[in-house]
Amino acid sequence: MTEVHSNIKKCAVIILAAGQSSRLGKAKQLLPFGDKTLLEHVADIALSSGLRPVIVVIGYEKDEIAEKLTGLDLRMVINDGWEEGMASSIRCGVKWLMQFYPAVDGAVIMVCDQPFVSPALLNHLLVSQHASGKPVVAASYEGIAGIPSLFHQSLFPYLLELKGDHGARKLFTQHPEWVETISFPEGNLDIDTESDYKNLQQW
Repeated sequence: MTEVHSNIKKCAVIILAAGQSSRLGKAKQLLPFGDKTLLEHVADIALSSGLRPVIVVIGYEKDEIAEKLTGLDLRMVINDGWEEGMASSIRCGVKWLMQFYPAVDGAVIMVCDQPFVSPALLNHLLVSQHASGKPVVAASYEGIAGIPSLFHQSLFPYLLELKGDHGARKLFTQHPEWVETISFPEGNLDIDTESDYKNLQQW
């Protein structure tokens, strides 16, 4: 497969928010960012994009995190296998989407610690998919294709085969002909360490 013969018509958002943030030493999902938590901020961005459904995959500290998201127009999915790494949350979110929203033919996968993602960026992924016909559109920063990324449903089976803590980047490198990219230089700022968080607070 090198291209998609139909454009994505119904696009979901899957936010990966199940990890332990071991390098940070605390749940990055719950870090204050403005008058919200980092995860609430990212969830608001996803909801503001108009894409639906918005799915948040939670695991570590799931009860406290779920409480923060109560009342928002999103679906929370629990990943009991979160300790495996990012791939387990991708599989969990995609399986849930396929089961409960079979008419949805695309999904944006994003994380909770890229605070400069915008609703416009998420919609730009979809516009670029329509223009390119590619099954993947990935945000690009520092010369690397990464997340947030949009996947056509034809690649959902590949996402369900991911293992470990490497996400979908291996798919990008194995099949670059499937991938369109859009520029997102702020994507290189994510929150893995206390130093990262201090840098974010200075923006």
